[in-house]
Amino acid sequence: MLRWRALAFLGCVAACLIGLPRGAFGQARGAGACPRRPAAGSVVAEADEVRSVNGVLRVDLDYCDSVEASGQKRYCYLYEGRSEAPTLRVKPGDLVILSLKNDVDVAAHSGDGKSHRHSTAGACAGGAMPVARVIGTAPTAIGTTTAPGATPTAIGMAMAMGAFTNLHFHGLTLAPVCHEDDSLHTMIEAGGAAFEYRFRIPADEAPGLYWYHPHIHGATNAQVLGGASGAIIVEGIERANAEVAGLPERLLIIRDQELVNPDAAPVQTDSMPPPMVMRDAEGDILNTGTGGGKPAKDLSINFVPVAFPNYVPAVVEIRPGEKELWRVLNASAITYIDLQMMVNGKPQMMGVVSLDGIPINSRERTADEKADDGSAKNRIVWQSHILMPPAGRAEIIVKGPAEGVKASLVTRTVDTGPAGENDPTRPLATIVAAADAAEPRARLDASPAPLARPSLAWLGDVQPVRTRKLYFSEKPHDSKDPKSPTDFYMTVEGQEPKLFDPNDTAPNIVVQQGDVEDWIIENRTQELHAFHIHQAHFMLVEWNGVPLDEPFLRDTINVAYWDGKSGQYPSVKLRMDFRDPNIVGTFVYHCHLLEHEDGGMMGVIRVVAKGKQADSIGTPAGTDRMPGAKFSTE
Repeated sequence: MLRWRALAFLGCVAACLIGLPRGAFGQARGAGACPRRPAAGSVVAEADEVRSVNGVLRVDLDYCDSVEASGQKRYCYLYEGRSEAPTLRVKPGDLVILSLKNDVDVAAHSGDGKSHRHSTAGACAGGAMPVARVIGTAPTAIGTTTAPGATPTAIGMAMAMGAFTNLHFHGLTLAPVCHEDDSLHTMIEAGGAAFEYRFRIPADEAPGLYWYHPHIHGATNAQVLGGASGAIIVEGIERANAEVAGLPERLLIIRDQELVNPDAAPVQTDSMPPPMVMRDAEGDILNTGTGGGKPAKDLSINFVPVAFPNYVPAVVEIRPGEKELWRVLNASAITYIDLQMMVNGKPQMMGVVSLDGIPINSRERTADEKADDGSAKNRIVWQSHILMPPAGRAEIIVKGPAEGVKASLVTRTVDTGPAGENDPTRPLATIVAAADAAEPRARLDASPAPLARPSLAWLGDVQPVRTRKLYFSEKPHDSKDPKSPTDFYMTVEGQEPKLFDPNDTAPNIVVQQGDVEDWIIENRTQELHAFHIHQAHFMLVEWNGVPLDEPFLRDTINVAYWDGKSGQYPSVKLRMDFRDPNIVGTFVYHCHLLEHEDGGMMGVIRVVAKGKQADSIGTPAGTDRMPGAKFSTE
């Protein structure tokens, strides 16, 4: 639920424009609508790919919108005017030059097309570049404070309806600055000139699956629900783990959207009546606790819809008995996925080789721990199901079933808590094994050269310099009306809880580049939350106070919900890595349930260059380094 006071973004907004002409890279540009998406039951097709050439990836994307027959709003990234959400394939060290043109329908987002006009005034850090800002109904130059008498309503409405956008390159270790991965100040206006992102993939970036999506505070949820997302693949995972060398690779992106059939009753599958549909203050369907019932959102897989109530599954075609590497992205705005492959009704083991873009054998490669045959370096964790929060990624080895065997890909029910959204068990795709099935378009190198050993010590072996505690909390916006929209908070212990305010980007936390810290994240609410931080990865070292030995890195993790009675809140302890010099700057951490993020559940962190004085904002004294126990994907 959007609150205009949280949308009063009157800070230094950088819609930084290089001034390149439209179509500067030879691709068709211009206004257009999102293409028609596949019909239910379609064969899952992979997105078109754009690959780097001679160390440079050049791509023009048009950000467009349309309204479907159901009345739902769609947002999309178009490549060459027709191809939706292209997969960007890069190598470590590549230069990326991405031109983004905001071609949403200005009239549709401004009421009559005349109420909100956009000026170009001000500057962006790094050079004089035009920016745009509308205050009230008249153009106003951007400053660092609110203009006297200005109201945020017009800009808030424009942002909420999608008239502004930007890009966040989720998981990549990029600088949080204009033209790279700044989501605090970069806003690209509808109908304006194209904006150029220009950055280099770090030479030591881990090979794996990353993604891009908009990150405009107050509008992120709507834009991602509308389908605005795509994958980034940093190539070379076979160089990190030889077990996947030579395998065909398949990309599967799971997205959510508003229910196409919101008034339909659940299909009754047994003698028990379907559970009652209850909604929270934001209108989302609450968790039933039954594993069934009406979901809060519909799902799709590579844009093939799997809609309530009939859940007609998509179709994945594979050759019998063939091993493939599946790169799976949960690009949902708010829906958890608990992925499972079923053959003749029985769960199958899936071999996890990477989580959140980082190969799971990173510790072994760092410490050079291996048997004589190198087996430890080629670690695979076999799981019967994989829990993926919104924004989570898993790269897994699967094996095609025998021809004629009944097989499927499903998501199991996820208990999101009594105040959480309903994520019931439902199918995603029927897996059809056929000898003539077309192979995925990409195949990994069969004879890769191994990756160089990482230069930094394994994160789990580094003593943290301090421990911090942060917590999720919620309360009704109107304290006298418990049914009023929810305010969502993410607070550093010792600070006053407050909603994220884009007009105030003073950091809640300041750290020095080179430091490693432990963060305890508590959940003081009765719904599941997913903690995410930009620019960095972390290691899970404790789950509800129990030490773990989990030698993997992530950028998004679930924090279990509170039962409302226990004296101790659920928590995770994370070892946070601020050693990479690329991440110096100011960026955010937040819940990756995007409705919560838009509703205020976000904070700001500043990483200062090594040798500069870091403030001690929210920094209790003390360190806490714990031994570990056992791996868990949950």
